[in-house]
Amino acid sequence: MLLNLKNLLATVFLVTGLVLASAPFVAAQENYVIRPGDTLQIEVLEDASLNRSTLVLPDGSISFPMAGTLSAKGRTVEQLSQSLGSALTPNFASPPNVYVSVTSLTQALPRGTATGSRKIEAYVLGQVEAPGMIEVKRGTTILQFLAESGGLTKFAAEKRIELHRTDPKTGTITTYLFNYLTPGGGTSGISGGTKLAPGDVVKVPKRRLFE
Repeated sequence: MLLNLKNLLATVFLVTGLVLASAPFVAAQENYVIRPGDTLQIEVLEDASLNRSTLVLPDGSISFPMAGTLSAKGRTVEQLSQSLGSALTPNFASPPNVYVSVTSLTQALPRGTATGSRKIEAYVLGQVEAPGMIEVKRGTTILQFLAESGGLTKFAAEKRIELHRTDPKTGTITTYLFNYLTPGGGTSGISGGTKLAPGDVVKVPKRRLFE
């Protein structure tokens, strides 16, 4: 009996310690201002099929099913949760409970650090092992970039990879298709040797049923 009581007390102290240790991180999340390149985990209590990890794009926006495109840059996780909840409300009988957390921060350099011209920032999202913002050497190809992201997951739609490129002058976004299975490209899309430009976003969709 005494041994069981000691074990119970040890468990209580361990759990309490874990909660206290995580408190500063939770507080930091509440005050953190979301930036482009951050990876967010979004959960909707009323519909688990909507739960997903999403990347904040270079323009500061995110896309979410049934909510469309929303601005995330400059907001706290609480503010974004409220915006998502409002956008999703028309699809539910009552306002849904939406929870947002930051799972990966953009790898920003310390202020005053010179980046030079040998590195660029590009983004990858979807079915890759390590989505997010990746800083790579100029001249890196899309095939090399996918390798930098850890490679494709087993759910990746290998034939429908997209490269989204924004014209810095007009802001126009052009989408190019890339087939991972035929990296030579051809008339159906760009080749694996296509070099990335600063701010490029590579999206790897999820494979459809029987695809």
